[in-house]
Amino acid sequence: MRKIVTFAVAVTAMASMMVGSAVSAADGAALFKAKTCWSCHGKDAKTPLMPFYPSLAGQNADYMYNQMVDIKSGARSNGQTAAMKGVMGLVNEAEMRTLADWLATLN
Repeated sequence: MRKIVTFAVAVTAMASMMVGSAVSAADGAALFKAKTCWSCHGKDAKTPLMPFYPSLAGQNADYMYNQMVDIKSGARSNGQTAAMKGVMGLVNEAEMRTLADWLATLN
């Protein structure tokens, strides 16, 4: 009986993680559109408007999150961050994490 209960708990935990991932993916896709990321980085996140804008699809989630945080705070300030600075004012840290996690799943 104890094995069955342990198995049921494990299956439930795995199912909730999978549902959580699906929600995050949907939220990431919605944020990508709502926060206008697509207008520079491409609707597919890998066909940027300008060749010197980065392709975001498949990048490391932690790297992208840290870049967004640094751009928003001003810690990263170079030629490309001026345009991003205004956009990052519209995105909070939880949304940054959701965006980064979603973008990392794209191929």
